[in-house]
Amino acid sequence: SAPGWKLFGKIPLRDNPLKNSTTIQQVRPLPLGLSLIEYESGPSPHPQPMRRKNLEFEPLSTTALILEDRPPNLPAKSEEESQRHRQEYSEMVAGAKRREMKEAQKKKRQMKERYRQEENIANSMVIWNTEILPNWESMRNTRRVRDLWWQGVPPSIRGKVWSLAIGNELNITPELYTIFLSRAKEKWKSFSETSSVNENEECGVSLADRESSLDLIKLDISRTFPSLYIFQKGGPYHDLLHSVLGAYTCYRPDVGYVQGMSFIAAVLILNLEEADAFIAFANLLNKPCQMAFFRVDHDLMLKYFAAFEVFFEENLPKLFQHFQNNSLTPDFYLIDWIFTLYSKSLPLDVACRVWDVFCRDGEEALFRTGLGILRLYQDVLLQMDFIHSAQFLSRLPENTPAHALFSCIANTQMISNNRRWNQPFNSATILSMSQKHTDVEPKLIE
Repeated sequence: SAPGWKLFGKIPLRDNPLKNSTTIQQVRPLPLGLSLIEYESGPSPHPQPMRRKNLEFEPLSTTALILEDRPPNLPAKSEEESQRHRQEYSEMVAGAKRREMKEAQKKKRQMKERYRQEENIANSMVIWNTEILPNWESMRNTRRVRDLWWQGVPPSIRGKVWSLAIGNELNITPELYTIFLSRAKEKWKSFSETSSVNENEECGVSLADRESSLDLIKLDISRTFPSLYIFQKGGPYHDLLHSVLGAYTCYRPDVGYVQGMSFIAAVLILNLEEADAFIAFANLLNKPCQMAFFRVDHDLMLKYFAAFEVFFEENLPKLFQHFQNNSLTPDFYLIDWIFTLYSKSLPLDVACRVWDVFCRDGEEALFRTGLGILRLYQDVLLQMDFIHSAQFLSRLPENTPAHALFSCIANTQMISNNRRWNQPFNSATILSMSQKHTDVEPKLIE
């Protein structure tokens, strides 16, 4: 009894009978260019001829319609108007060809550059595998190796190079990782059986233990490289990242889990096996700079900020003064960069190259990269106030070009008054400068 439906209104059921299986099988696609009415009622007994005057072709696009004559019920075009329309059409066609040619040349240049990069990576990989890695200790600090390092470590051996550069001063073994991973799983199980945080506090559970809970780590994992969809729940690396972070919170309960760790662990997991990623992760966070930030050592963090400002003023005096006028101090943007080692702020491939230089030069490379970013976007930042500058630096453009950034990093000098990066920490000047930041609270990652 339900009525059938037709475009723009209902029709009785008798006009739209249900089709049986035999009828459905006989349904065929409409012939090309034939309307539904013509198909059902047959060809019209008096087909109307197509009007095409002074044209030897069918217009293939709306741009060609400019050459069409007007319908018979409208005044015909004048010769001048027809000539103008033909000229306009020719100009449109020529413009389209120029755009296509320009786009084709751009793609050709991109492909040529891609082939060049792939060839360089292949040649570099041979050198790394046959000459550098077998003689790591004797060659790692040579000029040739440092130059290759700066150009970027080949992705296929990046994890191996990072592991060697970071080292294993903590003497962690894969067996030790397995032990702490088992403890983490037991802890998560006990936490899941606890009804509330208040009960944990009554049982004497420490703050670091609470921060290692499954819920907090799960929350951060879901926000780690969300565009890749590989670390989120159901992704291929979700459980792996969860395991590495959980094992670390049991290995270092004094540090616990801190926001930003998930990005560092994720980058290592993309380049290393699970146990090797944990070993590199634990040793990397044990470096003085990372330990100062992740343990929120205010005094040491202030020294880092003050030292950074010395080289900031030396390299970019105009932007430095602009930031001073707007009260934009380094803690507003450096904390996020250092916590994630730029893996959250920069495109992943660019961040990996920053990691290459960081493994080569140590913590100095992190602050040099920060100055390189400021140099790259100096003209933009000089036009912004406090709020817009802080927002811009917390969310850098997604298309940050690697070549331009590393050119800016290379032009950044980490020498001030004949002192290098590690020397200002013992300087009375730096210590006095740090007094400006005594009221600064670290801006944690949102």
